[in-house]
This record gives sequence, C-alpha cells and structure tokens, in this order.
Amino acid sequence: MIPFSVLDLSPIRQGSNAGEALRSTLDLARHAERWGYQRFWLAEHHNMTGIASAATAVVIGHVAQGTSTIRVGAGGIMLPNHSPLVIAEQFGTLESLHPGRIDLGLGRAPGTDGRTAQALRRSHVDTSDTFPQDVAELQAYFQEPTSQQAVRAVPGMGLKVPLWLLGSSLFSAQLAAAMGLPFAFASHFAPQQMMQALHLYRTQFRPSEVLQKPYAMLGVNVFTADTEAQAQRLFTSLLQAFINLRRGRPGQLPPPVESMDGLITEYELAQVETMLACSFVGAPEQVGDGLRSFIAETKPDELMVTSQIFDHAARLRSYELLSQVHARLST
Repeated sequence: MIPFSVLDLSPIRQGSNAGEALRSTLDLARHAERWGYQRFWLAEHHNMTGIASAATAVVIGHVAQGTSTIRVGAGGIMLPNHSPLVIAEQFGTLESLHPGRIDLGLGRAPGTDGRTAQALRRSHVDTSDTFPQDVAELQAYFQEPTSQQAVRAVPGMGLKVPLWLLGSSLFSAQLAAAMGLPFAFASHFAPQQMMQALHLYRTQFRPSEVLQKPYAMLGVNVFTADTEAQAQRLFTSLLQAFINLRRGRPGQLPPPVESMDGLITEYELAQVETMLACSFVGAPEQVGDGLRSFIAETKPDELMVTSQIFDHAARLRSYELLSQVHARLST
C-alpha cells in the first residue's frame, strides 16, 4: 500500500487563537509519527484569520523539533512571495538542524488575496511569470557551489533539500515533468483537472538526478469517526468554511452543526461538492472502500490527507482510525 501523509493547515477554531492552533499542530504531528504517517506538511497562507501557519518555515522548525522520525515540510511555500535565496537559507537551516527529514514543496500562487500579495512582495510585478526560473535558481542553491559562484546559500549549499512542485492546474504538472521533480496535486480542493494533470506529468516526465521515474502525490480530505453520522457532522465544519470563503468572508474554523439546512443554497452546495469531490467521509469501513477505489483509479504514489476538524480530539481520532484503515488496505 502507498504511504499516507498529513497536510495540516494549523486551523484556528472559532473562539480560539493561533497559539492553541500551533500547539495542536505539534500534538497531531507527534501522533501522526506514532501512527506511521510518512510526512507532515504545512502550508503558507496569509491574511487568513483561520490559519496559523503563515510563517511556514518557523512552524516546520517547531514541528521538526518536537518529533524525531517523520518527514516535515512545506505543502507548500508560495515561491512568488519570496526570494529563492531566502527560501534556500531557511530550508538549508531546517535541513542542517534536522538532517534527512525536511521537504520543500513549492507553489506558484501567492496563497492570499491581491492586496496582501502586494504587501508581501512590495512590488506590482507578477512574479508567477518567473516561477520556472525561480525554481531552477532555488534548486541550484542546494547544489555543491562552484568556485566561480558569487552568491551562496549558507546554510543550504550542498544539502540537496528535496523539492516538490505543487499545483491545482496543468502548469506545475508539466514543469515537474520537465524538471524531473515529484509532483503533488491539490485534488483536496480543486480536483477538476486531476486526471489530466496526472496524465501530463506521467507521460512527459524526464528522469533527473533526483528522480528516475514519476512520483505523484494526491491530496484528499478524510473525515472518519466511529459512526457515519459522527463523521458527517464533523465534515460540516469544512463545508461551512468553504462557503464562507466563497462568499468572501473567510474566518476561523466553525464548529460542526447537525444540519446544513438553511446555511447553504443549492447552487453553493453544487459548487462545494465539485471542489470537495475528493473527500472521504464516514465510518472506517466506508472510508476504506472509498480510498481503495480512488487509489485504483488514480494510481498515486502517495496520498496527502487533510482533515479540517473543529475538535482536536476528534481530529486525532480521525487520523488514528485512518491509520488503521491504511493497515487493513496494506494487507
């Protein structure tokens, strides 16, 4: 069976704060390590009152320091927001502190709204146009420096931190194939082009020094509990969060509700169901059946699981049950 990994957005619950969210993130990572998950990734989002992982490299260091074996990384760093040299130094530092455990996933979007993106970059230039060049520059900083190289990443040079390209469209799939890099598709919120992106990545892949054959990871939402009714109730937090985002009112993660009746229109529900098509909600047996079919259809090399669950104990229970599902699928 393919590895399962965790994508955590460090959700800030309604009535809570970033400190509690970050402590819960570390607690989840420690449990995920014990339950056998492959890696634990965090994502860069800005000006989002419901997400505590804006300073992503700092949070990765926090999680890596509090764990011992699980790989920890970014899913991802939004490269247009940063200088490649700064990212190389940050992740070179992380790799120096935690050798062999750091991943660097790179995204092409700013991870925020236009005004915040401008505040981050202090420029009106659309740096997404230079994304391929920025990835190549960043990759070069992790190689052994040449004698003529004027600018070096310290720490960073020679550390060969693994790079991943992330995407929700076809661009990054084609670029990952051309550069011979592993590819992660954001099917947990944008599944529409998933199959096409996988096909392009696999058929156009060129072997590289870091990867000899394609390696594709897919994102999925998993909400599992001891009963289907409990899992469906937990899932309403994510539904509400997506509706708030679609309405231009993103905020903290809402508590679950017994029913979405009156909270969502039929049109909104259809939109959200399309965006969240790669979601597996139910008791463990139902989730296992769904994941088995999904894996058979898409043939990923790894699944990255995210679970925006309001109650931390319920979130831990969902990942614990999923680890048991993984063990059964493996046999």
